[in-house]
Amino acid sequence: MTIVMDSAALTAFLQREFPQVADDFTVLSVDAEVLELRLDVGPQHLRPGGTISGPSIFALADVAMYLAILARLGPVALAVTTNCSIDFMRKPAAGRALIARARVLKLGRVLAVGDVMITSEGHDADPVARAGLTYSIPPKG
Repeated sequence: MTIVMDSAALTAFLQREFPQVADDFTVLSVDAEVLELRLDVGPQHLRPGGTISGPSIFALADVAMYLAILARLGPVALAVTTNCSIDFMRKPAAGRALIARARVLKLGRVLAVGDVMITSEGHDADPVARAGLTYSIPPKG
């Protein structure tokens, strides 16, 4: 798949359209296969017991897939999540950022389908979560 928005363009889009969360995320890389997104974990992402909350992990998966789709379509702000299934597999490593690797499996005219693997930074062999997402793409025009 051809990339039409690189890391810098995706970062600028996120800052412009979603400033309320943009500072939490860093686009590490994007190519025809995978988009890598980092969640810089802060106190706002922790649940009692000091582990990263499920909603924060979900947000990482959702934003990663959204940006992976935009990297291929361009800045379509109204693309929306229509389905997400997430498996939480293990507790994230303490004091580490999370890394999401998003792959677009199908990019159609109306729907996009992809998966996201999430690991603690530096622990690539031990997935924290895996998500499958479907997005609705608004009609052009």
